[in-house]
Amino acid sequence: MKTIFWILLSTFLISLISLIGIITLIIKDKFLKKILMFLVSLSAGALMGGAFLHLIPESLENFSSNLIFIYVLLGFIVFFLIEKIFHWRHCHDGKCPIHTFAYINLLGDSVHNFIDGLIIAAAFIFNTQLGIITTLAVALHEIPQEIGGFGVLIYGGFKKIKALLFNFITALTAILGGIIGYFLSSYIENSLIYLLPFAAGGFIYIAASDLIPEIRKELNIKKSLLNFAIFIIGILIMYIFTII
Repeated sequence: MKTIFWILLSTFLISLISLIGIITLIIKDKFLKKILMFLVSLSAGALMGGAFLHLIPESLENFSSNLIFIYVLLGFIVFFLIEKIFHWRHCHDGKCPIHTFAYINLLGDSVHNFIDGLIIAAAFIFNTQLGIITTLAVALHEIPQEIGGFGVLIYGGFKKIKALLFNFITALTAILGGIIGYFLSSYIENSLIYLLPFAAGGFIYIAASDLIPEIRKELNIKKSLLNFAIFIIGILIMYIFTII
């Protein structure tokens, strides 16, 4: 019972990080609009960095490289298909009240948070100290990703309160991952091997197909260079946390 308590507490605290967007409630809409594209750039960099510097390398340590890249490709294809389905259902005559990439970003975040829950559970099952260290590591890399992800939701058409609510609901999949990880601990490693590259494919799709094209729409040279710099910062943040 002690282990499941630590897992539930840790994954719940990780889920609370999704509410970091609450600071936007005290920010004027005019200022928020100015920084939205910077947040989108940060999110794109964090997603690409997370995929290529964390998820894929982690997968390659435990599995055949050929199969890993097949699952990366599968993740890319599945996210592409899901986005097309969302587009057909929610967009009429090319007009979308909320852009489909906002929903796809939530889906990608759900898969990622679920994996985080599995990882935290596996660490606590090994011992409490490792579980706490793992939780701190997950929290550190979640902060920039959640900030960027919240910006993507706002940019995609969500109102602030709705974005906060959906972001939090999505984050709760970490708790689900923790619970499943606890009760199916003997299967965690095998499940993770397949989920990591699949999530990486989803991240690459969201960043390359949805977010980077939005960044490219900026015509002002100075703003374009700043967006590019923030994109690189997002990648570097993921690189730093990978080393840690």
